[in-house]
Amino acid sequence: MQHPKLVISTAPHLRLTKNTSTIMVEVLMALTPAVLFAIYYFGLSAIILMATTCVVAVGTEWMFSADKKKLGTLKDGSALLTGLLLALTLPPSIPVWMAVIGAFFAIALGKVAWGGLGFNMFNPALLGRAFLQAAFPEAMTTWTAVKQGFFTISERTFTAPLMTPPVDAFSAASPLGLSKFEGIMTDKMDLFLGNISGSLGETAAVAIIIGAVFLLIKKSLDWRLMVSTLLTVFVFSGILTLFVDKCPDPVFMILSGGILFGAVFMVTDPVTTPISSKGMWIFGFGVGFLVVLIRVYGGLPEAVMFSILIMNAVTPLINRFTQPVQFGGKQ
Repeated sequence: MQHPKLVISTAPHLRLTKNTSTIMVEVLMALTPAVLFAIYYFGLSAIILMATTCVVAVGTEWMFSADKKKLGTLKDGSALLTGLLLALTLPPSIPVWMAVIGAFFAIALGKVAWGGLGFNMFNPALLGRAFLQAAFPEAMTTWTAVKQGFFTISERTFTAPLMTPPVDAFSAASPLGLSKFEGIMTDKMDLFLGNISGSLGETAAVAIIIGAVFLLIKKSLDWRLMVSTLLTVFVFSGILTLFVDKCPDPVFMILSGGILFGAVFMVTDPVTTPISSKGMWIFGFGVGFLVVLIRVYGGLPEAVMFSILIMNAVTPLINRFTQPVQFGGKQ
């Protein structure tokens, strides 16, 4: 393989030796276990939601592409990945029309508005989810019970646009919600296997771990970002359990909610995270610290999305103070 030449230009800069398409394909492959578990637990609803966000994300990318005949930036697979990541962070019963808005927002304002892949400050999928969380908080916190039958589709799924979704007969609380508001701790084996209510891809820890191992083997992610995040969550929550009665134990903290999924597939985004090794550790510490802090003391049971987006915003500042000193420059 030929070594890339030195190119002096504005961002984006070379971060990995692999090309973008290869990395996107490998991440998509790593998401396969999570996709399969989502289909197993939520059936046709999962397929509909994932297909919707992927089609809308790719369509939005094509719509803004300067070279539509040659598919433009669609070739790198980033739009497809954004659509799938968004779907896997959404409740299974969210109305399709809301998912359409979220996918459009993720690409249009999370990626295209910044100048395309490599220029965006925030993770596009998380930005799309944040918009949905702000616009439709009730729909984003309504969870579906698992294994209701493959062909069972929630009445909420095909709710007409701008209409209030009906009450779902198969709704259930998430493990974090049960822990925070009712003091009920979900069995850790159910958390590990995904036999719980939650977002499509965030329920089965075993599926996410398989994907993480694959990416580590392929060297498609930087382990420091993932490890620093999870290690901070484990240590900080472990310390709080000694002083705060309502703080769940470290294992529960990692297996529940979206922290494991976020640490593997969101925190490791090379575009929206620091460049230096020191900066990566700081970023991971910030995400983990905020997640535990908000989960324990905040009004919401989950905080992964907000924590990552906040750290995305301070990434330029982290890069500024952690970049290596050039030879002959000021110390």
